[in-house]
Amino acid sequence: MRKSDFVPPILHKMISGYFRFGSVYGWSGNYKSWRDALKDSSGYDSIGIVEKVKDALLKVKKGEAVYERDSVLFDKIEYSWPLLAGLLWVASREGRLNILDFGGSLGSSYFQNIKFLNKVKDFRWNVVEQGIFVKYGREYFEDEVLSFYDDAAQCYQHQKPNVVLFSCVLQYMERPYQTLESVFKFSPEYIIVDNMPFIETEQRITLQRVPPSIYSASYPCWMLNRTEFLRFFQNDYDIITDFISPLSIKVDSKIIPYQGFIFKKKQNSVAND
Repeated sequence: MRKSDFVPPILHKMISGYFRFGSVYGWSGNYKSWRDALKDSSGYDSIGIVEKVKDALLKVKKGEAVYERDSVLFDKIEYSWPLLAGLLWVASREGRLNILDFGGSLGSSYFQNIKFLNKVKDFRWNVVEQGIFVKYGREYFEDEVLSFYDDAAQCYQHQKPNVVLFSCVLQYMERPYQTLESVFKFSPEYIIVDNMPFIETEQRITLQRVPPSIYSASYPCWMLNRTEFLRFFQNDYDIITDFISPLSIKVDSKIIPYQGFIFKKKQNSVAND
C-alpha cells in the first residue's frame, strides 16, 4: 500500500452521539479536489497512532482487556452484527473463510470477531495495510491465522481470499474507485463494505477535524454518491443485502448514517486481464 493510501484509524468517538466537542470538530467543507482538502489538513502522526493501537491491542491479545477500537480500550465488545452475519454466511456457503481486510490496522476487526469465527474451518484473516502497520503486525500479532501484507497482490501471492472487507476505509482514500478496481482484478467471490457514509447528491470531499482529546489531526474524507457507488459494482457483482449501521456522522448540520453492502460475484463474471 502506498504511503498516500494510508488510512488513519477511524475515530468512532466522533460518530453518533459524540458531538459534544463543538462545531469546529467533525466533517465539513466541500472541496474541489483532494489536494485542496490536503492543504487545509494538518495530517497525523502515524508512528504515534500505531504505537497507541499496538499497546491497546496487545492488552486484548493477552486477555488484559476485552476490546480495542481506535487505540481505546472497552470492557464490552461493540459488534457490527451485519458484518459478522455476512462473514458467517460466507463461511456456511463456502466451507472456508479467507478474508482480505483492506486497511485493517493491526487486526482490530479480527480480534473483535474472533469469538464467533474461531471454529470456522479453513479460517484465515489477512490485513493489507501501510508499511509501519505491517511491520508492527508481523512483529507483535501475526500467527497461524492472522497475517499482514503490504498490498493486495502480495496477499494473493500467499493466500486465496474469498472475501475482501472494506470497513470504514474507502472514504479516506484519495482514489476509492481505483482501489476497488485494483481488487476487482483478483475477482474475489465476495466483497463486504461496512461503515461508510453516502449521500444522494453529487459526491463531495470534506475535511474531518479530530478533537485533540483523541489526538490532533485533520484529513480529507469522501462522501460518495450511493447510486454511483452501486453502479460501479453492477457489471460484476450482485447485491446480496444492504444495511444501515447504528453509527452515523454529522456533516455540517446533517446526520448521515453509515451504510454497508454485501456483494457476491456474478456467475458469468471473470477477472479482468
